[in-house]
Amino acid sequence: MNAFRLGYVPGVMPAKWASRWAERETRTPLELVQLPLARQREALLDKEVDAALVRLPATPHDEWEMFSMIALYRETSVVAMSVDHYLSAAEDLICDDLHDEPLWQSADDPLHWRDDTRPGTAPAYAEYTPPQGAGDAIEIVATGAGVVILPLSLARLHHRKDVTFRPLQDGPEAPVGIAWLAERSTNDDPLLDTIVGIVRGRTAQSSRGTSAATKEVSAPKKEKKPVRQNLRRAHNSSKNRRPRR
Repeated sequence: MNAFRLGYVPGVMPAKWASRWAERETRTPLELVQLPLARQREALLDKEVDAALVRLPATPHDEWEMFSMIALYRETSVVAMSVDHYLSAAEDLICDDLHDEPLWQSADDPLHWRDDTRPGTAPAYAEYTPPQGAGDAIEIVATGAGVVILPLSLARLHHRKDVTFRPLQDGPEAPVGIAWLAERSTNDDPLLDTIVGIVRGRTAQSSRGTSAATKEVSAPKKEKKPVRQNLRRAHNSSKNRRPRR
């Protein structure tokens, strides 16, 4: 029996949707396929998966023109750092707090930054190259050598005892959605229609297009506090700290 293959990128948690699939589609199993973020498009193009839970582009562009996509929710961003980092004294942060901090953004950074809005500075090391993924970036900042900004789910996924994170109140969001090849249609593919309905919140009894959860959801943001701590006092020496080997 052929399974319906649903891909998902790191940070996305498909278990609840897989459970609902098992309740509705007793004849066809759902196979969950974890995809590297860098290969989310290629896996669909190469038909390694039938559909995928992906990190969506900020705006549609040519690389995504072959896909149908539906936005599901937006993730807030956090700042990850060593538990000993002076920024960990704050309950939350804004981009201005990171003005002089070495920023270890990964090569596959899923956050959508507007031009010239990314805070921090490039790490001033002759051998500097961007970390390949969020896990590599977390490993570096654990040494106290700087910070990394990433979606909340990735910070939780790569959690370790020597790293903590704080909400970035004015940081970018990371939209997550479901995508499939545009050559396939939910009108003609019952299994594709089922998974799209499940992730959009459509119940087994409801008809197509009548989901109560079809609108894109944004996570609420806390109001900024009018008074903030001066987080930079007596910590200038930490800016030039190299990562331990």
